[in-house]
Amino acid sequence: MPVAPDEYRAAGRLFASGVTVVTAAGQGSFHGMTATALAFVSLEPPLLLVCLEQNSRTRSQVERHGRFAVNVLSAEQEPIAKAFALAGDKSLDGIPFHLDDARSPIFDEAIAGLSCRTTEIVEAGDHGIFVAEVLSVETRPGQPLIYFDRGYRSLD
Repeated sequence: MPVAPDEYRAAGRLFASGVTVVTAAGQGSFHGMTATALAFVSLEPPLLLVCLEQNSRTRSQVERHGRFAVNVLSAEQEPIAKAFALAGDKSLDGIPFHLDDARSPIFDEAIAGLSCRTTEIVEAGDHGIFVAEVLSVETRPGQPLIYFDRGYRSLD
């Protein structure tokens, strides 16, 4: 018998993870979503995976264009994480950013920004697992934003 969704969710809450915002360029606009399901897969070639909800607009743009950016948020960027976790349109107003070569937004104050190209999509339940080659990386000093037990935390 499979594990009940509530039990599985309770266990998942106890896994501390870094917080990212996945961004992509759309047709005349930008899209983004908060994602904690991210893993660094391989050094050679540099690959990561990120899980994107089936019905998200960000996912549809990533599928359409094959390119996206991963912004690893700093502890000071909790309001951004909360804003991009909500369904619907999101705004980059007030967030300093620049564009990678595929026009995906990279947040200037994120502790890392990775420009990615999708190499494979594996459907898994209500998400897609996007495996991507990392084409460029930017890093900055700072403390990461952590998500644990339904709340944002820092390492302090």
